[in-house]
Amino acid sequence: MTVTAVPNVAGAIETVASHLHPVASFDLADHPVPTGREEVWRFTPLKRLRGLLEGKPSQRHLGWETELPQGVTVGELTADQVRDLDVLAPVDRPSALAANLAGGAVKVEVPAGLEADGPVVVRLHGEDRDALVYGQLVFAVGAHASVTIVLRHTGSARYAASVSVLVGEGATVNFVSIQDWDDDAVHAGHVGLKIGRDAHVRTVSASLGGDLIRLVETAEYDGPGGELEQFGLYFVDAGQHIEHRLFVDHNAPNTVSNVDYRGALQGVGAHSVWVGDVLIRPVAEGIKTYESNKNLVLTDGCRADSVPNLEIETGEIQGAGHSSTTGRFDDEQLFYLRSRGIPEEEARRLVVHGFFADIIRRIGVPEVESGLLRTIERELELTIGAPEHAEKVPA
Repeated sequence: MTVTAVPNVAGAIETVASHLHPVASFDLADHPVPTGREEVWRFTPLKRLRGLLEGKPSQRHLGWETELPQGVTVGELTADQVRDLDVLAPVDRPSALAANLAGGAVKVEVPAGLEADGPVVVRLHGEDRDALVYGQLVFAVGAHASVTIVLRHTGSARYAASVSVLVGEGATVNFVSIQDWDDDAVHAGHVGLKIGRDAHVRTVSASLGGDLIRLVETAEYDGPGGELEQFGLYFVDAGQHIEHRLFVDHNAPNTVSNVDYRGALQGVGAHSVWVGDVLIRPVAEGIKTYESNKNLVLTDGCRADSVPNLEIETGEIQGAGHSSTTGRFDDEQLFYLRSRGIPEEEARRLVVHGFFADIIRRIGVPEVESGLLRTIERELELTIGAPEHAEKVPA
């Protein structure tokens, strides 16, 4: 890997260019149409993006519903106003197209000091599998505020998105993104997190539907003391492609990041991709980071690509590590359950639920957690069958 460091005007932080994380930019010229030979695109079946990279103008929109706690407001921004907020710039062509062609952005603002009395819920729904839609969202959370945000995608469309999450000093944010699309949907986009001094941010990303999903989540710190937890789950069926790419830029001292993504795959042609990259800059002394990816293969014919990376430019850190595992059911777990009289099908079901449970419980919204558990149960019925003596799980 070639890394080029160029001092900025202040001389404090370098700008790093790498094949693992291209330089972010709002300029479409910096995001040419990929060929598939680029490192950041080599896993993605480009033809299945169905024209999402071409940049054709569109006047289409997704259906929009919100549930807002008292004190939270929604407004609109022009493209120039979005950039004036100092959000993280797009990191790939789909998010750059969204930032340039969405016609502005919707801004959800949580004022400083507010402790929200319920979650902020944004539901986006597509009605047409051939509709080309660009979307840009900005979530701005003021200093010392506390809030849970749920962004849910359903229905069908070809959707390119740019999502920015700005977290003020000392704030606490739980950001949940759910991709529960119909089987023919295509969704590509970027979530950019800017984490204020001493702020605590947790993200949970769940991808359970769609023909092709490719999401990039990047984070940087706007001062020392910030903490970031990134959790994710995905369940990939036959023929589906689900890809999650993460980049954490430790650009401030005494910051923390922890990544835990888990996926299950079933059916011929099921393909998951997880790429995690952590950059520890020379100024990021005293940081601590760990990233983990686990994949559970339920049937033959699946493929799970898992690529963890660490780029360390200082030795003055508390700790840094990563792990990746891909395998079938744990024979010891199955034996333990079956030796206690549990049928094999039910034992397999319990193992999968336990595999995901630690991620789902971190969402903190009971109705969302129960909905994901129902969706996982429906997925399991494809290979294991419905639970014995159980009623059909509602949609």
